[in-house]
Amino acid sequence: MKNVIDLTRRLKKHKPSTGKVTVNAAQAPVIDMTERRNEILSKERRQVRRTILSEFVGASVVVPGKGLMRVTLYDISESGLAFDIEDKTGHFSLGEEVSMRVYLNHQTYFGFVVKVQNAREIVDEGVYRHGAGFVKGTVNDQALFHFVKFIETVSASLQGDNGDLMVSNLTR
Repeated sequence: MKNVIDLTRRLKKHKPSTGKVTVNAAQAPVIDMTERRNEILSKERRQVRRTILSEFVGASVVVPGKGLMRVTLYDISESGLAFDIEDKTGHFSLGEEVSMRVYLNHQTYFGFVVKVQNAREIVDEGVYRHGAGFVKGTVNDQALFHFVKFIETVSASLQGDNGDLMVSNLTR
């Protein structure tokens, strides 16, 4: 790192509130790129809105030769989703295409295919979180699109049940 110039001493002495540092009028300004870089990264990080899910609907992946394995959907957006698998079970590989099922009740589901884009261990939660993009041109593209829109719309107005009292019989 011989070609790095340390400007920290100079920045502390001459840094006005604009983030630009001017030594004198004849020289070009020195700009703190850390702040600019962070702005760019925060804009690029999420280009689509995602909806956080936690046990909202049931989901499974199809493991060839073994059957269905239950997963927990973490979030969903129009381009893909994230799901968790218990760490003791293992994880999928990057680039692997996985057939998934979203269950609306215990017997009714619709299937689709995703391609794993990242997998990372979340040690505190004891899971591997997989980020996957929807594979276009496969079965149920339209259903998947409308399902994502449904989840986004419904999640905006969800409320928690705080143990409301249930009534079993009404007499008039």
